[in-house]
Amino acid sequence: MTPVILLAAEKKSAEVTDWAARLGWLVGLALFVALVYWLMREGWKWRGTLQGDLPELPTAPDTPGAARLTMSGRYHGSTTAGQWLDRIVAHGLGTRSRAELTLTDAGLDVVRPGARDFFVPLDRLREARLDKGIAGKVLTEGGLLVVTWEHGDRLIDSGFRSDRAAEHTEWVDALNQMINKTEGAR
Repeated sequence: MTPVILLAAEKKSAEVTDWAARLGWLVGLALFVALVYWLMREGWKWRGTLQGDLPELPTAPDTPGAARLTMSGRYHGSTTAGQWLDRIVAHGLGTRSRAELTLTDAGLDVVRPGARDFFVPLDRLREARLDKGIAGKVLTEGGLLVVTWEHGDRLIDSGFRSDRAAEHTEWVDALNQMINKTEGAR
């Protein structure tokens, strides 16, 4: 006896897609994403308002002197010193960007294409160290150059990552040497 193979037990047409329901879900999802984006944007603006007491950022002097060190890399943001998750967004300090750092006898010049440049006078620099993270960016141990500086009545940590990470140690040594000489002269 040979087995019988049933190819089509019953003729049935494919289900018709309910386009109205599918379109309704897509519109609902798009509205939800837009709401979340708007809430995040409002939170960012509110944080900037709360940090409105932060004075304007200093600009580089006309003649800063000869460059001791230069570095090209990324600026990863600034936070309240010692609180690596408390991001500072006022005056564009929360904007990540490419950065060109130049250390001179006058201080640290940070040039950021597409974002606001700033300058940290030598007498405002407090410390330089290697760290593993700053708000929104976590790297391997020692993968981030963190510079602590005073602005107004706040201490701020700014995080930088060089295109050549081997430069970080040289920057920490040079910055801390300059800071120690400045503190000794006070």
